[in-house]
Amino acid sequence: MEMRMVGNSGLEISRLGLGTMTWGRDTDTHEAADQARAYIEAGGNFFDSASHYGNGDSERVIGGLIGTLFRREDVVISTKAGVTYESGSLKTDASRPSLMSALDQSLARLGTDHVDLWQVQIWDEKVPLEDSLSALDWAYTSGRSRYVGISNFNGWQSARAISLQEANSAKAPITSLQNEFSLLARDVESDALDCAINLNRGFIAWSPLGRGALTGKYRQGIPADSRAATPHFAPFIEPYLNEKSRRIVEAVSVAAQGLGYSPLEVALAWVRDFPGVTSAVVGARTGAQMRGILVSEEIALPEVVRSALNEISL
Repeated sequence: MEMRMVGNSGLEISRLGLGTMTWGRDTDTHEAADQARAYIEAGGNFFDSASHYGNGDSERVIGGLIGTLFRREDVVISTKAGVTYESGSLKTDASRPSLMSALDQSLARLGTDHVDLWQVQIWDEKVPLEDSLSALDWAYTSGRSRYVGISNFNGWQSARAISLQEANSAKAPITSLQNEFSLLARDVESDALDCAINLNRGFIAWSPLGRGALTGKYRQGIPADSRAATPHFAPFIEPYLNEKSRRIVEAVSVAAQGLGYSPLEVALAWVRDFPGVTSAVVGARTGAQMRGILVSEEIALPEVVRSALNEISL
């Protein structure tokens, strides 16, 4: 698998990242290990998690694989903080104390003394940006994280955070931005992705398959075994089941049929090789699904197909 440098840093990650949002909840330990094994055998090295995924279970599963399935030094582990569960509901808290506590808990669950990339997961309107960024400085200078970044910040928020950190050489430089990006979610192109390109930061795309819609699985309705059929994922996927999304999914399916690929392969290759994208994070429920996703590494989209999809999805 192709490796790419993350912006102007010395961090190198594979162009496909392994998303672990479902690990420990919808994906049990056995299936997670099967996914990780297939991913590593394909040459991948980038594990993406967050402190609230599975209420911490995602990180626990990753930690259980260290030393049994792979060596700690052979992988890049990324996690995020700023979102927590409180009484069963998600709550945003990117204050310095909350972020610091979350990172120490993440390290304990992972069973390691450091992560390779730690990110503030969301912009918190209630907290001064400098307060959130000070937690990144603490993580960086204490060695708890080799690199730091931000996630789900828009363009001006990202640029502001980067400039504040650059203004003082004693502060932790922001290495990467992580945002949703797919043929169904392109607003980021002229916003956070443009910021990453112009300021030479890495850009990590989450949900490059349009929360699963771009695989074509919802063309004829909602399968009973799909994420859209589960109470906790249905609201997450529902925005991409509208008429505009259906037209884009149909275009991807037609292109895939003409090329002899699957819709998944076409949609993922479009994001993976988009200018400025460092890595696209993909997730799966099973090892078999992950192996199917990894087949996309064997293809590249013809420019005429890429251009047609660009026009149709605007």
